[in-house]
Amino acid sequence: MATAAAGVAAALSPLSGCDYLSSTDCSATETSALLELAGQLKHGDRRIDLGNRVLGLIFTKASTRTRVSFQVAMARLGGQTVDLNPQVTQLGRGEPLEDTARVLSRYCDVLAVRTFAQQELMDYAHWASVPVINALTDLEHPCQALADFLTMQEAHGDLPGQTLAYVGDGNNVAHSLMLCGALLGVNVRIGCPEGFEPLPGVLEQARSLAQHGASIDVVTDPREAVQGAQAVYTDVWASMGQEAEQVQREQAFAGFCVDEALIRQASSNAIVLHCLPAHRGEEISPGVMEGSASRIFDQAENRLHAQQALLAAVMGGL
Repeated sequence: MATAAAGVAAALSPLSGCDYLSSTDCSATETSALLELAGQLKHGDRRIDLGNRVLGLIFTKASTRTRVSFQVAMARLGGQTVDLNPQVTQLGRGEPLEDTARVLSRYCDVLAVRTFAQQELMDYAHWASVPVINALTDLEHPCQALADFLTMQEAHGDLPGQTLAYVGDGNNVAHSLMLCGALLGVNVRIGCPEGFEPLPGVLEQARSLAQHGASIDVVTDPREAVQGAQAVYTDVWASMGQEAEQVQREQAFAGFCVDEALIRQASSNAIVLHCLPAHRGEEISPGVMEGSASRIFDQAENRLHAQQALLAAVMGGL
């Protein structure tokens, strides 16, 4: 185990002091090592104490899993968390971001930012002198993808050559699944209606990063997307900030519900994933949500372990 720990530490050493704004901020080797460390932490094979380090959370979007998992991850690393809700700080009264980032860097050892625009996250990273982590933007959700592929690895073993099918909106989650999956050698198929595809630039980037001959594809037939897949994944059809489009999206996504009939097109041992919160009866049927193939709550737990590994890596605690 000491040899394994040393190997993981060596692989992750380049991340010390670095930002994690995108799945692409880690190499293929580093991404695999993060999953390995997350598994070690989850099963008690590794303990890391970073001392009294402080994580600052800057969340302008609502959150349950991301907020709590980061707080608990930091506590398990021996640190503490300061919740910097913009509504109760000077952020909500118009203090310039560049001032906030520089001041918080004097108090905190790492910042996790959950916001709308990727540019705002990048601005924090520019002005902060401590690592900044993407806790979700409209462009990417890289911490979620780490937990997703950890869950898939637990279910089916080595990731290269496996296929993950994502059925739904080509949103931030879909973007990170393509990018992170490409680095891990996972075939990723996005099944979405016309007009709701992932951004072309992200698709091209994922294909350029693909390891082990992985394919990254976008199709408009959900049955084609899930054919033979080892994991079937979905997300809400209207993300935060898109609530006004709910009715329009329900019409556009008719036939894209991950239900029992669709799951039968996947591999016989396929698992079902959802990043939550879920709308039962819309993007996923109640039976599939609660069925034997569901690993949705294992996936939610794995946010904690993946983020604990990431925090330890960027703070140089290995």
